[in-house]
Amino acid sequence: MKVGVAGASGQMGGLAASTILRQDDMHLIGLFDVYTSGNIGGLSISQSHEALDGCDVIMEWSRPDVVLGNIEHWRQFGANVVIGTSGFDTDKLNELERIWGKGPGNCLVVPHFSIGGVLMMKLAEVVAPHYPVAEIIEMHHDRKAEAPSGTSIATAQRIAAVSPDQHRQVDGEEIIEGALGAIVDGVHVHSVRLPGLVAHQRVVFGGSGDLLSITHDTTDRSSFMPGMLLAIRSIGAQQDPVAVGLEPLLGL
Repeated sequence: MKVGVAGASGQMGGLAASTILRQDDMHLIGLFDVYTSGNIGGLSISQSHEALDGCDVIMEWSRPDVVLGNIEHWRQFGANVVIGTSGFDTDKLNELERIWGKGPGNCLVVPHFSIGGVLMMKLAEVVAPHYPVAEIIEMHHDRKAEAPSGTSIATAQRIAAVSPDQHRQVDGEEIIEGALGAIVDGVHVHSVRLPGLVAHQRVVFGGSGDLLSITHDTTDRSSFMPGMLLAIRSIGAQQDPVAVGLEPLLGL
């Protein structure tokens, strides 16, 4: 399988490239980054999209401000694309579907590659109908390009889909705008950015007299690699031109 990595100069892109290099069933043939050049495993990072022409699968880790522009090129190449770039809310997913159409190739957006993170989102979806309200606290390193995270957006959307009427009653007002968090489909989301963090999320459900919390902590980015490899190996068999999440690949 011929694989290329976009956003190869970033932390996740570099880790992805190094991981792909070690796979017996994958051949890393191209690296791309619109911002920075460099070298990984003897392969140069190009600033030309053409470097990824000929790939069977492109692993997309570019920054949110350039990822949709890249996708137009990858579609023209006829490649399958796995998107790890964060921040795909409803509007951005709609724009992606417009760009991608029916292909050629398949496109898979993955809000969270960690198996534990996927299970956390699924559990939140199961719990949501049984509690009147939920809030999300997501914490990441201070170099993360966007807030809120793609994982928290996806989690909020799933909670809203099964519990659309969030019964929140707050007797007070925000003295400073944003103190009560951003609102994603009616669910409040709070973002924390600090050095020392990797990726962490807590979903808190509140009811009459009790709280239920679901927490997932990522302590090393290597936890994302099994899910990424699963997506790369499976995307060719994907039934829909554009899909979201690892859940079907995990039988969830």
